[in-house]
Amino acid sequence: MEEVLQKLHPLEIKVLPYLSTCKTAKEIVEKAKLEEVEVLRALHWLQSKKAIYLTSTVTEFLELGENGKAYLKRGMPEKNFLQKILGKQVQIQELQKVTGLTREEVQVSLGLLQHKQAIRIQDRKVQCTEKGKAFLQEETAEEKLLQKLALRPVPVQDLSKEEWQTMQQLRARKDFLRVVAQKTHAVEPTDFGKALLKQKIRVRNVIDQLTPELLREGKWKGKPYRKYDLQSKVPDIFGGRRHFEKEAIEYARSIWLEMGFREMSGDLVHPSFWNFDALFTAQDHPVREIQDTFFLQDPRKGALPEEKLVKAVQEMHEHGGKIGSRGWGGMWSKEEAKRNVLRTHTTVLSARTLAAIGKDTKTNLPAKYFSMGRCFRNEALDWNHLFEFNQTEGIVVDRNANFRHLLGYLKQFFKKMGFAQVRFRPGYFPYTEPSVEVDVFHPTHKQWVELGGAGIFRPEVVVPLLGEDIPVLAWGLGFARIIMDYYKITDIRDLYRNDVRQLRAMRSWLL
Repeated sequence: MEEVLQKLHPLEIKVLPYLSTCKTAKEIVEKAKLEEVEVLRALHWLQSKKAIYLTSTVTEFLELGENGKAYLKRGMPEKNFLQKILGKQVQIQELQKVTGLTREEVQVSLGLLQHKQAIRIQDRKVQCTEKGKAFLQEETAEEKLLQKLALRPVPVQDLSKEEWQTMQQLRARKDFLRVVAQKTHAVEPTDFGKALLKQKIRVRNVIDQLTPELLREGKWKGKPYRKYDLQSKVPDIFGGRRHFEKEAIEYARSIWLEMGFREMSGDLVHPSFWNFDALFTAQDHPVREIQDTFFLQDPRKGALPEEKLVKAVQEMHEHGGKIGSRGWGGMWSKEEAKRNVLRTHTTVLSARTLAAIGKDTKTNLPAKYFSMGRCFRNEALDWNHLFEFNQTEGIVVDRNANFRHLLGYLKQFFKKMGFAQVRFRPGYFPYTEPSVEVDVFHPTHKQWVELGGAGIFRPEVVVPLLGEDIPVLAWGLGFARIIMDYYKITDIRDLYRNDVRQLRAMRSWLL
């Protein structure tokens, strides 16, 4: 008891005396002459000390909107409409002028009155029917509800079945009605709270906040201090932050930079030459068909690089160049290579970077590059596939590089991403040989999960771009699958839901 007394905040002390007579927070606000936020704060603190039971109830009230108040005074627009055309045949295009209503009011009135058979439209002329005349004389359900709400807001749960249906109709009309939620807080002392009430408690002259003045002038010395209750619930605060996937991407970027890599960047749109041909993907390969790729209509084609590079790639495709390869055979088409495409992988950046390095290999080697970028593929959207996704790409260009170096880079990256166990299996990819699939061990499911592919670029890729056969270690990893387990996401689409509640609740990337 004594420990709790020492932790009581001045607001709690002011509220305590009213707990024996007041049943709601609203009553305490009125009697204690405090602000509602002060009373609620004190009640939540007392609840955490197990001194009260605090129950919150939300009740929805129906009240008039601005248009509801206006039409209650000057009459419903549909009745004003009828009154103005009574005994007349009015052309539809003249209705706004004749009735004095707005265009929106005329359109709403036409729909409502036609439904009630209160008007007849013939040869684009509108006239009032006998049912319309009767409608003018009766008090409608809409008018009755508006008049009821003019007296006071009404709990939605208290509406009759007819009033409920009328409410639904009126809510479809602009600002006729509003539903306002009101929260009621019921308060009841616990046995411990009743014991507190018997104590003679008063607001004490204690220090509950250190200020620069107290510290500077030494006034804090020898003064009593209020004990802080570290168990009290505090309001949830959601600070500004990046999207959680962006946080993970920035972390991955820092890993590559720490390992001495430079970042590659480039456009989302490239000619097929860079996206496919430079990577030795045959021009009749199914991956280049519209089923797998997003091609642009405008501009449909882009520019090719210098003729020397284009010719080297063409010769490699048609007959394997001068490296002993057989190539793909057939005729290689420049026009096909010009077709613009949304990049299907960030490897297009690796191809462009290799071509830039190839202009002066003596100066530019050795080199290590990475990229973090968005890719696009014409995939069916489901829990495991997206048509737009992020990929992390990397290349190491070094005459002394070998396969073991490749495995070492990947092990280090995945270790820093939170995967202690990594294994490699032989794999196949069109532009690397040898190639491996990269698996990591899932600590929860106790099984191996595939997260990417890697290998050494084939000479058919390297020689046209660099001018000679130099080892190029390469990898491309789908980033979403790497981070899904950390964020406890089982459906890959949840990465991009843009649900504010999800964004607030998602843990920060801390490794």
